[in-house]
Amino acid sequence: MKLISQFRSFLNDTVNLNRTRLNALETNVSALTNFVRQCDWAPEIIRFYPQGSWAHDTIIKPLHGAEFDADLLVLVEPVDNWTAADYVKSLGQAFSDSATYGDKAKTWDYCVTITYVGDRQVDIAPCVVGRLIPDRYEVCNRGADLFERSEPMLFTEWLKEQNGYSGSNSFRKVTRLLKYLRDIKTTFTCPSVLLTTLLANQIYWTDKESDAFADVPTTLKTVMGRLDDWLQARPHKPVVSNPHLASEDLAASWTEAQYSNFRNFINKYRNWIDEAYDEEDRARSIAAWRRIFGDEFAKGESVLTKASADESKSLVSNLLASTAAHLDGLVDAVASFGVAILPRTFFSPPHMQAPPWPKADSFSQNVQVVAIWQSSKDAMSGRRLQQEESLSRSGGIWFDVTVNNGQSLPEGYRVQWRITNTGAMAMALGQGRGGFNPAMTGNRRWESLRYRGVHIAEAFIIRRSDDRLVGQSAPFLVIIE
Repeated sequence: MKLISQFRSFLNDTVNLNRTRLNALETNVSALTNFVRQCDWAPEIIRFYPQGSWAHDTIIKPLHGAEFDADLLVLVEPVDNWTAADYVKSLGQAFSDSATYGDKAKTWDYCVTITYVGDRQVDIAPCVVGRLIPDRYEVCNRGADLFERSEPMLFTEWLKEQNGYSGSNSFRKVTRLLKYLRDIKTTFTCPSVLLTTLLANQIYWTDKESDAFADVPTTLKTVMGRLDDWLQARPHKPVVSNPHLASEDLAASWTEAQYSNFRNFINKYRNWIDEAYDEEDRARSIAAWRRIFGDEFAKGESVLTKASADESKSLVSNLLASTAAHLDGLVDAVASFGVAILPRTFFSPPHMQAPPWPKADSFSQNVQVVAIWQSSKDAMSGRRLQQEESLSRSGGIWFDVTVNNGQSLPEGYRVQWRITNTGAMAMALGQGRGGFNPAMTGNRRWESLRYRGVHIAEAFIIRRSDDRLVGQSAPFLVIIE
């Protein structure tokens, strides 16, 4: 089960770096850039440029007691007769001599790190522009005293482009989820830039507006499936090139053993994700997602035991009535525990009409309902709904139909919609519909959201030549709170 709202809350409350920390980071960076501009560091500064997870918007909240890192490039003009080591050493010296930063600064091979105790670090790395070739970027390796070519801006733009193909920012969200998984499980080693690249490589321009990237859990399933397939086809450590700098192997720091371990665990987690996604029982799905992401996922929601599941079904049977004028409590129960608690009789209330068309010899159930919520019938845009998604009594839904897992209905066929209302409000107002309605535009039909209840939409495909029923969709449930 997708549990889209639970993923949204999990990201916001547990995974994403919170706004307070981001504000503090931005304040620190502003002060650091002012310091570098005003100190007596010799290079002429062109500009500052964020890089890494901060720039890629994949930064996550550190685990308890840990620090998070932010990377900042300072782009500079070349200084005559300076070696690569000179840029890093002189920047480190400027910070060490400062009364403000002297006890916070440490110089490494590529950068100077400013540590704000117990919370965050900012790494400032010199990057020389146009030293030998115009517009070529080179970072400085103090240890080896070498200039090393880099393409930080193009790499960041590539990630933004890949995220754009995924839709709804889902690539960035999935990257954060998998970095969180890496950090809480500690079962595999993979640097963030390498992990982000491996994931981004699984997205293609043809994926734009694809159902495979419709939401966060679906994107997670798609990307992990593709990554696992890619890894399983490569039993030995591959080269993972920077897409804009082929000479840079981002997997160079991996050992063969680390790669093998990573490959095995991605396969394991891919299978766990598939199981959690495909599990139709809400409680069991929550338990399956928690096996992957820990108890913070869907925090506060109880995972039903068999006994409590039986109790919920008993509650539902008490709420149902033969007229389908069920009590409002049924809506709350279904919203909390999922449609699995509904008995089969719920899907065939007495006022639901039987199809009047004779069934063809060849009959298909490979018919899918597509539901798009819009604020009004003529709104310019909307969003695709998922099964079991709870909605408020506002706007409405355009229902459409596909066959054979996404194909359009061919010529020579028409669709009839059976819309069945349930719930005390609809029944009391005489709106207990259960009959058939024609499409309005093409194969689509508009239904407004008025009555609290658990309602049913189904598509029936009729062959025009002999008026026979050739296909029927599974029920699409609309839960209106």
